[in-house]
Amino acid sequence: MFAIRDNFAECLSALRAHKLRASLTVLGLTMGVATLITVMTIVQGANVYVEQKIANLGTNVFQIARTPFAVTDFNIVIKALKFRKIELEDMLAVIAGCSNCEQVGATAGATVRARYGNKEVTDVNLAGHTASMADIDTRSVERGRYFTPTEEEHRAGVCLIGDTLVQQLFLGVDPLGKTLRLGTEECTVIGVMEKLGSVLGQDQDDFITIPLSSFLRMQGVHTSLTINVKTRADRFQDAQDQAILILRARRHLTAGMESDFFIGTKESYMALWRSISSAFFAVFIMVSAISVIIGGIVIMNVMLMGVTARRREIGVRRAVGATKLDIARQFIAESVLQCIVGGVIGVGLGFLVALALRTYSPFPASVQTGVAILGMVLSSAVGLFFGIYPAMRAANLDPIVALRSD
Repeated sequence: MFAIRDNFAECLSALRAHKLRASLTVLGLTMGVATLITVMTIVQGANVYVEQKIANLGTNVFQIARTPFAVTDFNIVIKALKFRKIELEDMLAVIAGCSNCEQVGATAGATVRARYGNKEVTDVNLAGHTASMADIDTRSVERGRYFTPTEEEHRAGVCLIGDTLVQQLFLGVDPLGKTLRLGTEECTVIGVMEKLGSVLGQDQDDFITIPLSSFLRMQGVHTSLTINVKTRADRFQDAQDQAILILRARRHLTAGMESDFFIGTKESYMALWRSISSAFFAVFIMVSAISVIIGGIVIMNVMLMGVTARRREIGVRRAVGATKLDIARQFIAESVLQCIVGGVIGVGLGFLVALALRTYSPFPASVQTGVAILGMVLSSAVGLFFGIYPAMRAANLDPIVALRSD
């Protein structure tokens, strides 16, 4: 029986003698492992990306609205549209009756055309905020200031804009103090919000924020609002319970009746995303597994061809005393060695993909250590599994028949 060092030397000698065949074997598994690493990197990066970008609510902020915040069943949304609207009086009731609510504000949204000079942008997100949202919203003012309670009370024509509007309407010009036309209304830009970028292809900086009183004057006082509540983390659930009781009482809902409004938290957004991403993750992993299996099949076929081409070599080795176990060990070692090389290259390609995504996009992609180890373990397992059959074929060759082959 060969020592491990001798077996390894024989493997290297055989691989050097058949470079093309070994390269095809390595390539088959490299693509499978690289696909797996890339897919898992994208999924893990997407989870971080969503948590950073989509769930902009703080851990101590919750929202109340007529329609659900995170739902996959559109029938629920259709049903919710028939519910009673949330109005300014509801927000005032929460302020008055919720002792655990530290900051309470309200928001509403619509789309408008924005015009400055001879430039115009359509389908701009128009947001109406109460002045208290300055302390609730996680976004900060990059330049300028937020509007004051007095400006909100007097329906002042002031606004804050996102970076997209700065680039489209005020490129090369300081937007502060400039006047925007929103339909038939005008507002003076008093602030520019921090840039958020795009999330899954959706621009997060294409918006204009105005006082809620001005918004309701433009869009109608019966617009349904979203109530935003900020509280201490240790009173988070108590604040939700109090707000729910206040709104249910205002809507005359008895104990057995379902609430006709919805609560949204950062966790509710993330729970929805996790349910969606887990489905994608399963599909992607299945596709990656197929790629790895195909790579394993390529390895097995190439090695079977190698067994046929090396029959005389196998016969000579058997004639000089090599046992069936020696032959099987050599071919399995060759398969595992090639797969380890393919796994290393595949992990390296995965690192390059993650680096490219992180460098040329805001996507926080990175290859986790556990994923890299998984790729190496998987490549070794594939090499062992798909190398057994060719190794057994080689070991069971009749030495006399093998020596007679050309």
